[in-house]
Amino acid sequence: MPNRLAHETSPYLLQHADNPVDWWPWSAEAFEEARKSGKPVLLSVGYSSCHWCHVMAHESFEDQETADYLNAHYISVKVDREERPDVDAVYMEAVQAATGQGGWPMTVFLTPDAEPFYFGTYFPPAPRQGMPSFRQVLEGVRSAWVDRRDEVADVAGKITRDLAEREISYGGTEAPGEEELAQALLGLTREYDPQRGGFGGAPKFPPSMVIEFLLRHHARTGSEGALQMARDTCERMARGGIYDQLGGGFARYSVDRGWVVPHFEKMLYDNALLCRVYAHLWRATGSELARRVALETADFMVRELRTAEGGFASALDADSDDGTGRHVEGAYYVWTPDQLREVLGAEDAELAVRYFGVTEEGTFEHGASVLQLPQRDELFDAEKVASIRERLLRQRGTRPAPGRDDKIVAAWNGLAVAALAETGAYFDRPDLVEAALGAGDLLVRLHLDDHARLARTSKDGRAGANAGVLEDYADVAEGFLALASVTGEGVWLEFAGFLLDHVIARFTDVESGALYDTAADAEQLIRRPQDPTDNAAPSGWSAAAGALLSYAAQTGAAPHRAAAEKALGVVKALGPRVPRFIGWGLAVAEANLDGPREVAVVGPSLTDEGTRTLHRTALLGTAPGAVVAVGTPESDEFPLLADRPLQQGQPAAYVCRNFTCDAPTTDPDRLRTALSS
Repeated sequence: MPNRLAHETSPYLLQHADNPVDWWPWSAEAFEEARKSGKPVLLSVGYSSCHWCHVMAHESFEDQETADYLNAHYISVKVDREERPDVDAVYMEAVQAATGQGGWPMTVFLTPDAEPFYFGTYFPPAPRQGMPSFRQVLEGVRSAWVDRRDEVADVAGKITRDLAEREISYGGTEAPGEEELAQALLGLTREYDPQRGGFGGAPKFPPSMVIEFLLRHHARTGSEGALQMARDTCERMARGGIYDQLGGGFARYSVDRGWVVPHFEKMLYDNALLCRVYAHLWRATGSELARRVALETADFMVRELRTAEGGFASALDADSDDGTGRHVEGAYYVWTPDQLREVLGAEDAELAVRYFGVTEEGTFEHGASVLQLPQRDELFDAEKVASIRERLLRQRGTRPAPGRDDKIVAAWNGLAVAALAETGAYFDRPDLVEAALGAGDLLVRLHLDDHARLARTSKDGRAGANAGVLEDYADVAEGFLALASVTGEGVWLEFAGFLLDHVIARFTDVESGALYDTAADAEQLIRRPQDPTDNAAPSGWSAAAGALLSYAAQTGAAPHRAAAEKALGVVKALGPRVPRFIGWGLAVAEANLDGPREVAVVGPSLTDEGTRTLHRTALLGTAPGAVVAVGTPESDEFPLLADRPLQQGQPAAYVCRNFTCDAPTTDPDRLRTALSS
C-alpha cells in the first residue's frame, strides 16, 4: 500500500511511495507527530539521479524488516534535495561540520524540534570497511534516545547553536578591483592541471563558472594564460569520456583526473552551463570544436530533456537496465569491441576502436569502454566517422534508456533559457531560441504567481508547493535578461525586474548587502541558509549579483547597481583565496570592472537586414557581461533605446557605459572592434 509520498510531485519522493517505510514528506505535521509520539526523526535526503540513493533504498528502505524497525521507533522523513535545497543546505552544513565530509543520500537524526544530533550519508545493510550497518545505526541511535535523552538534547542544542552562530566573512560592500582579480587568476594558475586541463585532482568536475571568469578576464585584459586554461580545459573535456561522443551533452563529473570515466548522470544545470561556456569560447576564438560541442549540447537538452509542457527536465539517471534486468551505472553509454563489430562490421569497427579509444581491456568495467576522442580529428575520414556515429547512436537508442527526472526546477530552467537563447542567436538556430522562449513561457505561466513570486518546481503542468529560493529568482532573471537581449521583446526585461525587486526586498540584508538563500518570509529552519560559494551551479548570491548588474545596465536602475556591487564584496574577500569556488562571482566582478558595456541597436524594424546584422554583431561582442537592447527609436520597452535615433535613416549601434555613449556607428566592423577592446 503506498505511503504518504504517493501524493507528492517529486519523482524522487514518488520512487519511495511504495516502500514499506511509513515515510512523511518534510512538513510541520511530521514533526508534530514526532512530538506526540516521543520518537526521534530520521531525515533522509537524496535526489532522483543519485546512484547511492537508489542503492540504499533497495538495500534498506525496500526491506520489510528494516522498515518495520523504522516504523516502530522513528518518524521517517524523506526530502528531495532539488525541491528543498534550503533543508539540504542546513543539514549538510551540520553533517560536514561533524564528519568532515558530506554526500547523498544524507542521513540525519533529529529531535522533534528539528535539531540534529547524529549524522551520516550512505549506510550499508551489513557492516562493511569499518562502516556500521544501517540497522546497527538505527539501534544505536534509539538506545541513546531512550537511555540518554538529556545527553542527546544537549548535543542537539549545542550543534544548533553552533550553526546559528556561524557567520560569513563578507569582505565589506566594495566590489573587487584589478588586484583581487589578478590574485584570483594566480590562484587558479597554481591549481591548474596542465597535462589534463581542469583544476585539482579526482573526482574532477567541469569548472564552468571558472571558465566564464577566464574568458571574461582574457577579454578585458588580453591575458593569454587565462585563455589557454579555458581553451585547453574545454578541449580536454570535449574529447574525454565525460562528454557523450554520440549524443552530445555532459555527464556529472569524471571519477579520474583525465576526464575518462564519468559518473554517468546527466544534469540539466551542467549542460546549460557548459553549452553557454562552449558558445562563449567559440565567440572568443572561433574554435570549430567549441561550436560543435555547444550545438550538440543544446540539441541534447532539447531532444532528451524538454518536457511536453515546454520546460526542461532535471536529469537523466546514471543507471539503466543492462539487458539482463539489472540496473547498472553507465550501461546505456559504454561499448566493447565485440559490440562495435556487431553493429558496424569488422572494417568500420576497427576504425571506431581507434577513433573512440576503445580497448579490449576496457576503460570502464567488465571490458567495456567509455567513448573518447584520443586522437586528432584530421587523422580520420570525416564522412566515415559521421556514418559510424549515426549508426552507433541509432543502435544505442534500442538499449533500455536511463530514467528521467521530469521535475522542472526554476533555477536550472533559467540557466537553460539563457544558454539556448544565446546559442541560437550566435549560430542562427531560431529553433533553439524558440525552445528558450517555450521554457520562459512555462516559467511565467506556471511558476510565477500574481505577485511575481516563484515556485521552486513543477511537474506535469502542476506547480509544486515549495517556494523559490534565491538561485531560482536569480537564474530565472538571468534567463529572462538573455531572452530580452536576443529577441528584442521588452516584456522579458520587465519580468526580470519583478524577480530582482524580490531579491532586493526579501533576500538581501539592507545594511551589509549580504544575501540569504531563503526569503525573509520563508519557512524558518534551524538556520537561515546562506552560501556565496559556487558548487555545481552558480550560488544564488553570485547569480543574483550578476542579474542585478545586468538589469542595472539595461535600465539605469541605481538600487540594483548598488545591490550588485554590495553583493560583490564577498567576492573581494573570497576570490583571491578560493577562486575555484567562486568563479561566477569573479565573472560578474569582471563585468562590473568593465562597465559593463551597454549596446543599444536601433533600426526601422527588428526584421530589417541591417538591424539584424548590427544586433548579431552586438551579441557576439566579447566585452565582459555586455548587455544588448534592440528595437526601433520609438520603442519604449528598453530604457537604453531612449533618445537613440537612426543615423541618416540607417540602423545604428550605440556603445555606452552608465548610459553615456560613444558616437554611434552604422558599421558592423566598427561595432565589433568597440566590443573587443
